[in-house]
Amino acid sequence: MLGIGAAAPAAAQTGTEATNARPQELLDALPQGRLLGGGRLRVFGFQVYDARLWAGPGFRVDNFASHALALELSYLRAFEGRAIAERSITEMRRAAPVSDDLADQWSAALRRVLPDVKKGDRIMGVHRPGVGATFWMNGKPLGEIRDAEFAKRFFGIWLAPGTSEPGLRNALMAGAGP
Repeated sequence: MLGIGAAAPAAAQTGTEATNARPQELLDALPQGRLLGGGRLRVFGFQVYDARLWAGPGFRVDNFASHALALELSYLRAFEGRAIAERSITEMRRAAPVSDDLADQWSAALRRVLPDVKKGDRIMGVHRPGVGATFWMNGKPLGEIRDAEFAKRFFGIWLAPGTSEPGLRNALMAGAGP
């Protein structure tokens, strides 16, 4: 979902740009979800997307993968779905090794659910611990990937301590507990 081909993206926080408006798909998928924080990803001066993180009561930063959560990306430019999938796999592999076979499986699954995006499109991914991830675009279901390890690694792109975007991670988790 990073959606870029640059080698080293840089994040900047947006602070007040994220609103507390709860999208309908969030109400359906994570009814007790509350906004924890938001930020903007910029790469070499280009604005890529605004991100918001939603989670239920009891969310803990140090154990994000054991909680239901939703990550919402509002794109500020166009990207091909294939490029989003490829960048996602690159980031997952950067964090920890992934075999070629598994990377191919995950990439195919991402290409199946992630469409091309244009400026103004909004994709929400919902982490379902022990199950996988479901995805929506502009409030409409895109599909799911039923693989718990995939989901943990995918959302770890933004939320794991070793993310390539620690500033964005901090902004997303600003309202979370320790």
